[in-house]
Amino acid sequence: MGSGSHGRGEAVSIYNFMPLIISFVAVATAGGLYAWLRGKSPGNEKMLSISSAIREGATAFLMREYKTITPIGIILGVVIALTSGIPAAVSFAVGATLSAIAGIVSMMTTIGAAPRAAQATEKGIGATLLTSFRGGATAGLIITAMALLAITVLYLIYPDPVSVAGAGFGASLVALFIRAGGGIYTKAADLGADLVGKIEAGIPEDDPRNPATIADNVGDNVGDAAGMGADIYESYVVTLLAAMLLGGIIGEIPLVIYPLLIGGSGLIASIIGVFTVGGRNVENPMRPLTTAFLVSAALAVIINAFITLQIFGASQVAYSLLAATILGVILVPIIQRITDYYTNYVYGPVKEVAEATKIGHSANILEGISQGLKSTLPLAASLIIAIAASYYLAYSATGESLYGIYATAITTMAMLSLSGIVLSIDSFGPVSDNAGGIVEMAGLSEENRMVTDKLDAVGNTAKATTKGFAIASAALAALAMIQAFLHEAQKFFPGKAFEYSLTNPAVIIGLMVGALLPFYISSRLIKAVGATASRIVEEVRRQFREKPGILEWREKPDYARVVDLATNGALRELLTPAAIVILTPIIVGVLLGPEAVVGVLTGAVLSGLYLAYHMANSGAAWDNAKKYLEVLGKKKTPEHAIAVSGDLVGDPYKDTAGPALNTVIKVLNTVAIVFAPIFIGLIAL
Repeated sequence: MGSGSHGRGEAVSIYNFMPLIISFVAVATAGGLYAWLRGKSPGNEKMLSISSAIREGATAFLMREYKTITPIGIILGVVIALTSGIPAAVSFAVGATLSAIAGIVSMMTTIGAAPRAAQATEKGIGATLLTSFRGGATAGLIITAMALLAITVLYLIYPDPVSVAGAGFGASLVALFIRAGGGIYTKAADLGADLVGKIEAGIPEDDPRNPATIADNVGDNVGDAAGMGADIYESYVVTLLAAMLLGGIIGEIPLVIYPLLIGGSGLIASIIGVFTVGGRNVENPMRPLTTAFLVSAALAVIINAFITLQIFGASQVAYSLLAATILGVILVPIIQRITDYYTNYVYGPVKEVAEATKIGHSANILEGISQGLKSTLPLAASLIIAIAASYYLAYSATGESLYGIYATAITTMAMLSLSGIVLSIDSFGPVSDNAGGIVEMAGLSEENRMVTDKLDAVGNTAKATTKGFAIASAALAALAMIQAFLHEAQKFFPGKAFEYSLTNPAVIIGLMVGALLPFYISSRLIKAVGATASRIVEEVRRQFREKPGILEWREKPDYARVVDLATNGALRELLTPAAIVILTPIIVGVLLGPEAVVGVLTGAVLSGLYLAYHMANSGAAWDNAKKYLEVLGKKKTPEHAIAVSGDLVGDPYKDTAGPALNTVIKVLNTVAIVFAPIFIGLIAL
């Protein structure tokens, strides 16, 4: 490392175990929060019954999904062992298993916190906010700790970042199934519930007479909670691996350890930030959540500065890497601010979408699409500035381009290091949403519902900003993974001069295939939501038709039948898109070699980044335009009916296809690295 290392090998060896200690502290903290939650009242018998039904449905979905994934994972594990070695296969198994556990932890925590948050509405918005947030924080801290712990332990066992890369593929594979499958489930159930319940039957959202109500609330947990938990877990793992892989390519041990320490720094800062949120009643519930994030971000910068100077000394390398971490921390609120501007109804874009409902359906849809497309410009500008600044600061300090790319990976890792607090704020959303459903179904007062509605609106904004965070981190991590793949390919076949320029037709073909994938996968996922929702709509109509006493409160709906339809539909529709994502880089690599694979990875990042952000923001804008009209007292007006239709269009955009593209991008990259020996081996033959 030249002047930057200063013989600090002893310090690095001491720091090896710091991420382990911090991870255990985070797990213990999450355990304390969980114990605090368990001490709160879960409400009356009816609330417990509703919560139990939601838990049963959500658990059934995840268990059946895991049964679908398991044989696929076993086959892939055997193939990885034969092609890339036992360490890669072990890492794959660990990454996949912990990703599955992350989904379960996130979902079960949310389900357990929801009735307690519903009961807390009796004490006001402050108590409800604290209960919802601590439910989210329990999941946020333990999931981030699991990711850091897994990679740290694997690296200590297999001190070669390439051997650990299988963990990224395992995490991404399971996250793809949970994110996409949960997205299909939740939006199909939501569409079915709204189309027949709210629009046709004219009954309120979450009305217990609606047979799709339980399925809808189950969907909030399998899609928003389990899906986002697995998504952030694999984002963290892949980003950490990307930075470590680049550090290993440069060949300096401190550069491999440094990303782990950055992760630990952000986790400690997140723990402290969590405890800044109190139970005071507030006018704007977003303010304490924002304060918690800002405290975490400021602490992360301070701790990063101490760690960087300790490991690299007062050198140009140290200052450039410290600047990269600061850029990463700053990038999080910038992306959140951009997303908030385009999705929050207090700002112009969503108000314009709401205003368009006065003209009609087409104007509302077009305005939502336009705002989502427009939002990609400031996102692109912020990422370009972060990439350029991190790269050139490190390049000017070392004169080596690979250091510049490594610094960009560190910027991304600094972003993801705050996953603990970001996921805590995000998981607050499904808790408050579920609490609102329980309040409605349990027949609590209008005042209780007003509390959950206010928190649900904040939760929608938090979920939208977290999607932006996950999308941006996926793109930045992919850039580092592509560089790691380039060097991995060269290592396996050092005598081959690979040509990655645009004069190579293999690269062009790869770019076209990669750019196509996000569009085609999105089309499959959106169609899957429509197909599954159609079956649910028919079932709800059938129950209303054959059991007229349901709407008169004389007969009980068959909730389980709708839950079963949503589960079967989601799993059936998911398999083809997942297979396409996994097999594409392998087939392209086998047929055309590593040059084409690099094209696939690059094309998918460029189109997937902007398509995902557009869909997430358009969907959230339609949703919040509807909520804005409700705040203005325009429920049951023609404008509101148009806004509801726009929200139904936006649901699969923002909660199925858009978020799924994060995992698509990362699955492509991790598959490429894990199966690189196959591509090179066939070229050699």
